[in-house]
Amino acid sequence: MPELPDITVYLEALERRVVGQVLEKIQILDLFVLRTARPPIGSICGERVRELRRLGKRIAFGFADGKWLVLHLMIAGRLQWAEAGGKAAKGVGRNALAQFTFPTGTLTLTEAGTKRRASLHLLADESELAAHDRRGIDVFGATGEEFQAALVEGNHTLKRALTDPRHFSGIGNAYSDEILHAARLSPVTLAQRLSRDEVARLHTATKKVLSE
Repeated sequence: MPELPDITVYLEALERRVVGQVLEKIQILDLFVLRTARPPIGSICGERVRELRRLGKRIAFGFADGKWLVLHLMIAGRLQWAEAGGKAAKGVGRNALAQFTFPTGTLTLTEAGTKRRASLHLLADESELAAHDRRGIDVFGATGEEFQAALVEGNHTLKRALTDPRHFSGIGNAYSDEILHAARLSPVTLAQRLSRDEVARLHTATKKVLSE
C-alpha cells in the first residue's frame, strides 16, 4: 500500500499536471470504486482543480467549487497518466476503475487483481473532508515531545503504534519495518517501555527512513 513517501511522489507528479486544470470529463468504469452518492460525481465536471492535499495515505483533489475528491489506492491501486493525444500505458484498459480527462491529459485509476479495494469519495466541503482525516501527526512537523505523546497513547507495540493512522499520518507496514530496523528496536516492544533515548532514536529513524 502506498505510504507517505509514495503519496508525496504522486502529489508532486500530479501538481505539475492537474492543478489549475479543468476536469473536462470523468468516467467511472467500475461502480464499486465510488463510495459516495451525494454530491453526484458528475458535479465536478467543468470545475478547476484548486489544490492537492495528502490525507494520511490518501490523495485529496480540491476543486474551485469547494468539493473534494478523495482517492485511496489501497494495496493494488495505481495512477497512470497519458498526455493529451498520447497512448495509454499497456494494461490500463483491463484494470481501469476510473478516468479523469483534463486538457493536459488523462489520469486513470487502475487496480490489479480481482479484489476491488481502491476507493473514491466525493465530499461537499472542507468540513466533510475533515471527517475523513484520522488526525495522526506528521512526524516531520512534530516535536520530540509530540512524537512521544503519540507513540505512547495506548499501550501498544511499536509496530501497531507507528501504523495506527490516529497516531501517525501515512506510515504503514512496509516503512514501519524499515524504521524499526533503522532504530534497532523490536516491533513487539511496548511503546510505553521505551526510554527517552530510545524514543529520540525512533523519532530520528522515522524521519530519516521516510525522507530517504
